[in-house]
Amino acid sequence: VTASSPAVETKAQGGAVAFWALMAFTFILLVSPQSFFPVLEPFRLALVSAAFAAGAYLLERFFRREAIGLLTREMAIVAGLVALAILTVPFSYWPGGSVSVLFDIYLKTLVVFWLLGNTVNTLDRLRKVAWGLSLMAVPLALTAVRNSIAGIFIRESIEVKRIDGYGAFLTGNPNDLALMLNLILPLTAALFLIQRRTGGRILLLGMILLNAIAVMLTFSRGGFLTLAVLCLWGIWRLKSWVMRLGAIAAMVFFVFFLGLFSSSYTERLGTIVDIEADPTDSAQWRWKDTLAAVRLVARNPIIGAGMGMNVLALNQEVGASHWNEIHNVYLEYAVDLGLPGLFLFTALLIACLKNASFVRKRCQGVPGLRELFHLAGGIELSLIAFSVAALFYPVGYQFYFYYLAGLAVAVKAIYLNGGADRSLEKQSGFLSTKDRIQPGSYRLLNTEF
Repeated sequence: VTASSPAVETKAQGGAVAFWALMAFTFILLVSPQSFFPVLEPFRLALVSAAFAAGAYLLERFFRREAIGLLTREMAIVAGLVALAILTVPFSYWPGGSVSVLFDIYLKTLVVFWLLGNTVNTLDRLRKVAWGLSLMAVPLALTAVRNSIAGIFIRESIEVKRIDGYGAFLTGNPNDLALMLNLILPLTAALFLIQRRTGGRILLLGMILLNAIAVMLTFSRGGFLTLAVLCLWGIWRLKSWVMRLGAIAAMVFFVFFLGLFSSSYTERLGTIVDIEADPTDSAQWRWKDTLAAVRLVARNPIIGAGMGMNVLALNQEVGASHWNEIHNVYLEYAVDLGLPGLFLFTALLIACLKNASFVRKRCQGVPGLRELFHLAGGIELSLIAFSVAALFYPVGYQFYFYYLAGLAVAVKAIYLNGGADRSLEKQSGFLSTKDRIQPGSYRLLNTEF
């Protein structure tokens, strides 16, 4: 298979309607126009756009009599997670609740994951997704700045004044807002490295700084730690020591400046290492919940409590009606689906990281693959950010990770199937015939309509 073969060209050109419907879904999910125009709420725009994207993609495949999609290692793991969730329903603390989580949240998330892996099939589309997410992050970050200046705080934040979130489904509280901004930030940085025009680089640099400031304004401890890992990882990848020292100095300056602006921010960060100093008791409760979750897994390591039932299991274990979710994605899977669930999710995360790392390493130093190199690096760094943030968030079944996972599947498929300009790569002999084909890794489903 070569980059100019008809099969690759047809695949790369397909799915345009589904792709743009998926972009519309992303906009509705993140920017949430229905929150500003309540008249739109009854139309359920997110569900309609996602269903339209899936329907358009399947119809196109039907009329072209083409296979329905890629069968990859990642999608096989996801199928294993779904099968495990179904098999454990009879043993769930609340079988009806597990079925509701599976159909109302998880399967919808997986549809978007599947669509991303199959419709983002060219470098141009991957670039558009990165630009779209970066631009959508701007109103989120500006809202954080506005809420901080205007003193718009969440009601339950009495001891520590924390800004309100954006108001959308995935960014409704400051912690979720910080998570979303952290996950998008590496993609914006990738676009900055790709951009050659001065005006574009200035714009993207401003967006990066705005996102970083907004994350700190949320007063999210998990958000700060994730941002710190992003900065340090990015600094480590810089080529010169001068650039590294400059980046470190900028990072220290921002934290110091915000600490001067609000002493309560540095005090809150101090509770990361001294949890007993947290006046809100959230750090203490989360530590107790973590220990309780470990005990639950130790007692029931195979079956678990059932998908989404960690709240019931935790409440029963702790013996207090606080009804908290486990703020740790890894423990969330372990408590809900047992160690097999944790193993499958961890395998999926590692596989996605390997995808992005594989493409980044193969494209490094190849002029014709410069854009793909940086975008793969951005996806890899976003996945690293999630792997860190997952220690502090109860978002195992939500879009945060699976959107990035879909992009990780897509970036490897683009590379292997010739969706980027690889003429210079072939001229240099960088890519062997074996690497180009790899039929066992990325192949189409045999099932046709």
